[in-house]
Amino acid sequence: MRDGGFEEGTACLRAKIDMASSFIVMRDPVLYRVRFAEHHQTADKWCIYPMYDFTHCISDALEGITHSICTLEFQDNRRLYDWVLDNITIDCQPRQYEFSRLNLEYTVMSKRKLNQLVVENLVEGWDDPRMPTISGLRRRGFTPASIREFCKRIGVTKQENMIEFGSLESCIRDDLNENAPRAMAVLDPVKIVIENYEEGKVENLSVANHPNKPEMGQRDVPFTREVYIERDDFREEANKKYKRLVLGKEVRLRGAYVIKAERIEKDAEGNITTIFCTYDDETLGKNPADGRKVKGVIHWVSADKALPAEVRLYDRLFTVANPAAADNFAETINPESLVKVNGFVEPSLAEAAAEAAFQFERTGYFCVDSKDSSNDKLVFNRTVGLRDTWAKIESK
Repeated sequence: MRDGGFEEGTACLRAKIDMASSFIVMRDPVLYRVRFAEHHQTADKWCIYPMYDFTHCISDALEGITHSICTLEFQDNRRLYDWVLDNITIDCQPRQYEFSRLNLEYTVMSKRKLNQLVVENLVEGWDDPRMPTISGLRRRGFTPASIREFCKRIGVTKQENMIEFGSLESCIRDDLNENAPRAMAVLDPVKIVIENYEEGKVENLSVANHPNKPEMGQRDVPFTREVYIERDDFREEANKKYKRLVLGKEVRLRGAYVIKAERIEKDAEGNITTIFCTYDDETLGKNPADGRKVKGVIHWVSADKALPAEVRLYDRLFTVANPAAADNFAETINPESLVKVNGFVEPSLAEAAAEAAFQFERTGYFCVDSKDSSNDKLVFNRTVGLRDTWAKIESK
């Protein structure tokens, strides 16, 4: 075999161990097979190559491995693992332990399937924030602490199972809720003009970086006559349950004043282009002097001072919980797993470091993209929303 006297597929080297064994792997396992292939290190020097079951244990022993961790499909192979080590001369004798593989909903964990996603350009690469790879999770904004907490919560078991994706999201929410500074960003802007505010005036309002952690300090947010709010934070008419801005009613801008919507302008298609408001100049940091109560609070950014940013709204990569069970898993890719929008962020984020995490108030948790973001073009990736919206979908 070593001299090349056999063609591929015509001969192999077996270890005749115990032909009566109830474990097939312990009867006559193949140790070497013929392969006329160029090796990346030894070129064509060899034409025989060892099988994985034979080299696995030897490689572990040579590297001084004490505990070899495998998934459940290798459980029967542990007998061959131990037999090889017992029948060669080597100082180290590792022990193999098996446990159930991690199966996570709405994604695939198979390296072959992940490779297919990359090779077929179904994702942008191994570090695509939708990929369950370390580089992908990191670029998405998942912290090491959140991944360790996830592993701690799910534990180790020998029972095959499927872990809810919401469990992973819960870990990063808990981490970022505690540690991420707050900022304001408007992703679908509509302009507000405060008609009784002095034109050209700029107030730098001091806003807390975290509502429950004064040690995280304050930041200055510029307030001007024209600001942007989220389009869905305004309605011409609404019931009492709607706590945002309504025509003819008041709402508070986060960390700023109480404003009242007076009138609106629309374009030819009927879309609202501008909301004209007035403000109460005595409501900065306090309630109205006459005792009236304003329950709603919405976020905003200055139209003059805010920075344009591309915001990538990442979601679950697949539309079904177990895509690996589909005949063609690629056909179950979620077409809305990445939605790009152009919004505005407050100026304090101008020089935010790559991978820095923030809670965009009332919107979700985001991080600075480590690959595409720059001072000239800010790019933020959504790590996770403030709430698990998929839980409602799955319960229907």
